[in-house]
Amino acid sequence: MRPETEAELADMIASASAPICVKGGGTRGVNLNGDVLETGGLSGITLYEPGSLTLVAQAGTPLAEIEAALDAEGQRLAFEPMDHRGLMGTSGAPTIGGVVAANVSGPRRVSVGACRDFMLGVRYVDGTGTIVKNGGRVMKNVTGYDLVKLMSGSWGTLGVLTEVSLKVLPKPETSACVLIDGLSDADAVQAMAKALGSPFEVSGAAHIPVGLDGHPVTMLRIEGFAGSVAYRADQIAALFGGLAVRVERDADAVAKGWRWVRDVEAFHGQSGDVWRISCTPSEAAVLAAKVGAEALLYDWGGGLIWARVTEGTDVRTRLGLLDGHATLVRGTGQAKFQPEPGPIAALSRGLRQKFDPKSILNTGLMG
Repeated sequence: MRPETEAELADMIASASAPICVKGGGTRGVNLNGDVLETGGLSGITLYEPGSLTLVAQAGTPLAEIEAALDAEGQRLAFEPMDHRGLMGTSGAPTIGGVVAANVSGPRRVSVGACRDFMLGVRYVDGTGTIVKNGGRVMKNVTGYDLVKLMSGSWGTLGVLTEVSLKVLPKPETSACVLIDGLSDADAVQAMAKALGSPFEVSGAAHIPVGLDGHPVTMLRIEGFAGSVAYRADQIAALFGGLAVRVERDADAVAKGWRWVRDVEAFHGQSGDVWRISCTPSEAAVLAAKVGAEALLYDWGGGLIWARVTEGTDVRTRLGLLDGHATLVRGTGQAKFQPEPGPIAALSRGLRQKFDPKSILNTGLMG
């Protein structure tokens, strides 16, 4: 199934009685039983107003098309969505609907927020075939259900997105990256917290225990006007006097390094399962030690741990009780998402029953 209009999509879902697997660009490796419903026919930027920092696009619009339009106006999606293709070994083109449905957010989330925080409005078709619109084209207070944020991260289980409205931001004039070599995981987490807690506006904080040269490196990104970036980079470097600190000031090199973090390039072409662990940053090093991973990458100042483990390993059994959650990003034979506590699971079931009473949308993906 490949609808060309929202009305066609609504008719398809209204008449469906068997499970439907919603597919955007197919880059995140989600394969479910059921008839495949491709959103690629719902494509195109329907409104872009650079002066008001607002963009509206149909859900099947390739992310590259959106980023090209924004770049031409010196703007960007500030939440820095990850490209999963290298990690997952998939092809296709990421779509904006897929980004929103999975709430895909990159390293800049630690400073500006997630994809859902930039959502202004959505249009979607629920499991009964009803077309629903929520939100608008400006930020405003919400009463009742905030369906815009609810749909962001629902993975197509509550409805099939047809159109999204987003707030965009200007691109910075330049960027720099403070690099600290040789820190242990625990010391790196402390260093990232210190930098993020400083007044120098760090827009990314990551640590890789085994960098490209085989040694640990901690990365602290600064963005903005050239004079401000130069000053703030020097000030952050001074915070870590006595350590092996260097500053990368070439903006292209900085961008390349943070794409490496964003797309978890260290795991590309490497065997094993990949888990994504969201946790309290102060607990990151202890939790990572419990995982016993073959490779690790810390992002969001330690609030996100990427772990590559032996195939078939369920890291949830190793982590035990966790103030956060673990998600299987790449692997087979296990549930993708961590089971929710009883009360939350009951709430989730109630929402799915309300939005998808026939239980046909991406059935089984989220429990």
